[in-house]
Amino acid sequence: MLKPAEIEDVFRRFEARRSIGKAEPTVKADADHFRALVSCLLSAQSRDANTAKARNALFRLADTPETILDLPDADIATAIKPAGLYNMKTQRLKALCRALIGDHDGVVPKDRAGLMRLPGIGRKCADIMLLFSFGEATIAVDTHVHRVCNRTGLASGKTEAQTAAALDARAPEWAKRSGHMWLLDFGKRTCTARAPKCPSCFLNDICEGRRRAMSDGGGNRKP
Repeated sequence: MLKPAEIEDVFRRFEARRSIGKAEPTVKADADHFRALVSCLLSAQSRDANTAKARNALFRLADTPETILDLPDADIATAIKPAGLYNMKTQRLKALCRALIGDHDGVVPKDRAGLMRLPGIGRKCADIMLLFSFGEATIAVDTHVHRVCNRTGLASGKTEAQTAAALDARAPEWAKRSGHMWLLDFGKRTCTARAPKCPSCFLNDICEGRRRAMSDGGGNRKP
């Protein structure tokens, strides 16, 4: 794992790239916390474009816990079909709505523990809600961020949730506001799963995976 000073260096490099015009992409969360939470639930194992289609189709029918519970399961499943796993997500969505009404008076909780107690909401969705809906500084860990952290040595974990907990403890506080989008964009553009662009990467001199590959004599091999 990278040492604290190296972790600080990594995030300072991300910050420097932002200052010279290579800014992190921005994400606009729905101001309606319930809609944002439903969108996050639907996003599991779904591409962004398909999630958007499913979300929009569902919200044309209903957009509150009460009105969604009034819908027949078949209507929900048809609306959210583009997001995949639509039968399972229909049941999770209804369970989520029942929990919000029964335990929270229909209001989305604003803390990680409360969010993670909701049906279908794991650490990633909870952190996404905290960051984009409630404005808390936290780094949400998805597939891309999980890969980047474990490959570079920023943090380690067998699951995304384990990596998120490790990263939360290791990342500097000042970097947590933008860290998710920095790492996400980096994972999509540079530190990709199949063909990482190691030779031109601005972290190649500090990346633990790159150093390990070089020491093993595999300089052109994926770290």
